[in-house]
Amino acid sequence: MSQFPAPGSQQRASAGGRNKVQLKPGRSLMDWIRLTKSGKDMTGLCGRLIVVTEEELAKHNKKTDCWMCIRGMVYNVTPYLEYHPGGEEELMRGAGADGTELFDQIHSWVNSESMLKECLVGRMASKPKPVAKVFENQSGLKVPMPAPLNGTSVPDRFEKQSKDIPLRHEWFQTEDTITVIIYTKKKDINSDSVIVELESGVLRTEVRQEEYSYILHLELSHEVREVVSVHCASKVGKIEVSLKKLNSALWSDLGKPQEHHNSYKKRTDGDLSYRKCTLLSKVDVSHDTRLLCFQLPPGCYMTIPVGQHIYLKSSIQDVEVVRPYTPVPPSLYAEPNDGGLTCTNIYLMIKIYPDGLLTPLIDKLQVGDCVSVSSPVGNFKHSQLAGVTELILLAAGTGFTPMIKLINCSLKMPSFRKIRLKFFNKTEKDIVWRDLLDQLASKDKRFEVEYILSQPHLEWAGKRGKVKMSLCSEFLTGRIEELKTLVCICGPPAFTEQTVGSNATCLQVLLLVIFILESKQLVLYLCSCFLT
Repeated sequence: MSQFPAPGSQQRASAGGRNKVQLKPGRSLMDWIRLTKSGKDMTGLCGRLIVVTEEELAKHNKKTDCWMCIRGMVYNVTPYLEYHPGGEEELMRGAGADGTELFDQIHSWVNSESMLKECLVGRMASKPKPVAKVFENQSGLKVPMPAPLNGTSVPDRFEKQSKDIPLRHEWFQTEDTITVIIYTKKKDINSDSVIVELESGVLRTEVRQEEYSYILHLELSHEVREVVSVHCASKVGKIEVSLKKLNSALWSDLGKPQEHHNSYKKRTDGDLSYRKCTLLSKVDVSHDTRLLCFQLPPGCYMTIPVGQHIYLKSSIQDVEVVRPYTPVPPSLYAEPNDGGLTCTNIYLMIKIYPDGLLTPLIDKLQVGDCVSVSSPVGNFKHSQLAGVTELILLAAGTGFTPMIKLINCSLKMPSFRKIRLKFFNKTEKDIVWRDLLDQLASKDKRFEVEYILSQPHLEWAGKRGKVKMSLCSEFLTGRIEELKTLVCICGPPAFTEQTVGSNATCLQVLLLVIFILESKQLVLYLCSCFLT
């Protein structure tokens, strides 16, 4: 099964990620923060830091005595076991060993140093490191060869990188502007693939291609006023970044290379960059859900592709808290970018949980306040919509947010013949953008929406209940066999557990279609982005 789109740390087990467990009362993240601030010795060493050998680390592999190494630092995670959202057994997988790879697979975006700093035992004894190969790139900058992936030899593409990086760039100037051109060799390049940042005279442009990024990173040789525009010419596969000069003096060179300049590197969640974004507006879309508009910093241009999310990061009592959110368009009818990258705002639809850790702070933000926003994350690709003719969406609450761009995108593709949204909520007042959804259904006959309430009032004429076979069985009736169907599911843990868990009858029914038709016409993607 493929995943659409999901921070791995928050997926259900059935979606290929870890399974969140029900913790004991008093074992929330805030309770853990309070415990770390209590002054209690969390290491068992009375604050003394030591150097830990592999042999010593291996001795501490029990629930009553559990040490783990993460990025060269050793932590006594024994007191944290009961607070771990994935359960004690999940954490014990790294007991008495180096858990860095396991940590990065599950939640590399979490700051372990912040979360476990009071549990720090010391550092691992150093080992001799192999001498890194160094090559000289096209700009004459010496950079290390990428480390082997999964213990295998360096892929051929990286061996070629030292001689011929897949992308190249050049620049030209006029009296008023500097224009940098990046040639991608990809005719399907669009604004979703580009992140541009200009800060303190340093220009960083990232061009994303599948799992890899091309980086152009320069300290400019002269001052500039601003980034004028970023344009993607998809027909010829090039990107143009135009900068306004501070004065009309001619430049003899573009600038001084910075870290990773002119490189082509694999992306990981651990490499996420953050930028401070300013709150421009906050609008109620329901009694407990807000639509917030954040402005990217000056000189920053970034769009978030369909099926991808960002992280918001904040410090709560000196502990870094990170949560994933799926950006939405400002309206259900927002037009796509025309190839000129002018997006400087990010819209988030966030449900406020009074007892949540981060959302109460978000709700208190005032216009002008700032938050840290990450680069886009996700492995859903627009190309995965190719050939799909029917879209079935099961959304609960703000699990609707990842569906919005997908609906927008699909309705602009003539190949889509049917798009059906089943929108689950507790009460009628919980339904967000209901008027817009009804207008869309009336405007485009390919789109259908149905509202299902678990706690409706007596006059409610629509369907009632939670997700179950009887509410989803209609997917089996009246279907045209030649349709190729994409099913997307998104909602809070209880909802996804019902739909994709081991006893998820409605999902079993949907999967049964595959076996009955003996075809791959029904394509299943799991969408789990929990906005808490």
